[in-house]
Amino acid sequence: MKFAITILVFCTAALLSLGLVMLYSSSMSQPGANYPAAQLIWCGTGLIAAGIVACVDYRHLKKISIPLFLLAIALLVAALVPGIGVRHGGAQRWLNIAQQSFQPSELAKLALVILLAHYGERYQRFMPALGRGLVAPGLFIGLTLGLIFFEPDWGTTLLLAAVSGAVLLVAGVRWRYFLPPLAAGALTFVIFLLRNPVRMKRILSWINPEETKDGVGYQAWQATLALGSGGWNGLGLGNGRQKFGYLPEHQTDFIFANIGEELGLIATLGVVAAFVVLLICGVYIAWHSRDTFGLLLATGLTFLIALQGFINIGVVTSALPNKGLPLPFISRGGSNLFLMLVSVGLLLSVARRAADQRVPSAHSLELEETALPQTA
Repeated sequence: MKFAITILVFCTAALLSLGLVMLYSSSMSQPGANYPAAQLIWCGTGLIAAGIVACVDYRHLKKISIPLFLLAIALLVAALVPGIGVRHGGAQRWLNIAQQSFQPSELAKLALVILLAHYGERYQRFMPALGRGLVAPGLFIGLTLGLIFFEPDWGTTLLLAAVSGAVLLVAGVRWRYFLPPLAAGALTFVIFLLRNPVRMKRILSWINPEETKDGVGYQAWQATLALGSGGWNGLGLGNGRQKFGYLPEHQTDFIFANIGEELGLIATLGVVAAFVVLLICGVYIAWHSRDTFGLLLATGLTFLIALQGFINIGVVTSALPNKGLPLPFISRGGSNLFLMLVSVGLLLSVARRAADQRVPSAHSLELEETALPQTA
C-alpha cells in the first residue's frame, strides 16, 4: 500500500507541475494574463484541502453524504436560475462566489460519488435487487444528471453517468437490471443529440475533420496541427505557435495540444502514462480498502479522475468528439483543480486506513500476549 501511495502522490505532483509550467507558457500569448497566478493559488488551496482530508478518516463522510448532496443539488438549481447563474458561451453553468467563478457541477460530482458509496454500503445486501439496488440510487443519479444536462454540459453528464454506473456495478447491481436503463439512457441521449443542431455539427465535423477545418472543426484541426508540428521532442518550451490566436482554449480544454507542440510526443505519452498509473493505483487502493464504503468511494473517485483525463486526451487527439472537459491537474480552472486534489486526498485517506488495518498496534499486541494461557 505504501508503494501505491507514493506512486499516486508522485504522479499527481508531476501533472500539477507540468500544468503550472504549461499555463505559464500559454500566458505568453496574452500579455498581462493573470490566470497562472490564480491557478497557483487554487493549487495551493487544493493541496491544503487534500492534506486535511487525507489525515481525516474518510468514514466521517457518511455523516454528511446526504447534506452534501442536497447542497450540490441546490447549487445546480441556483446556477440555472436567470440572474443568479452566470451564462457564458451559450451555457449557464457557473456561480459567482466571492468574485470567483465556481461550477456547481464539480461539487455535484464529488457529492454523488460519496452518496452512492454510502448507499451501496448501507444497502449492500439489497444491491442485487431491482428496487433498492438500481431504482432508488437511480433517482439520485437521474436528478443530478438532468440538472447538469440542461445547463447544458453534456460532457460532464456522460462522465458522471459512466462513473455512477461503475460504482453501482461494483456495489453489486446485476447486469440484467443494469443494461435496460443503460440502453434507454443511450437512446434518450441520441434523440436529444439529433434534435440539437450545434452538437450534431460537432459529430459530423468529427467524422469529416478536413471538410470542416475552416468552420466547426477548426479547433480540432488546429489541435492536430499542434500535435503534429511538435514531433518527438517538441519545438521547445514557450516556442509553440498555435497559442498565438490559432488554437482556441489552448490553456483549458486543449492544453494537451500545447504540450504536444512544445514538449513533443514523449511528453504527451508521459501524461497518458501518468493517468494510466493513477488508474492502477486507485483500483489497487479500492481493492485493498478496509470496508465497502472505502471500496466504492475509491472506485468512484478513481474513475472520475481517470475517465476525465482519457476523455480530454481523446477529444484533443480527435479520437472522440468535442466534449468540453478539462484535463485534470493541468488545464486552467480552479474549481475542477480543487475537486481533483480533494479526490486524491480522499484516495490517500482510504489507503492510509487500509494500511493501518494491516499493521497491528502495540496495544493490540499487548492484549494478545495477556490473552495467552499462562503455563506453570
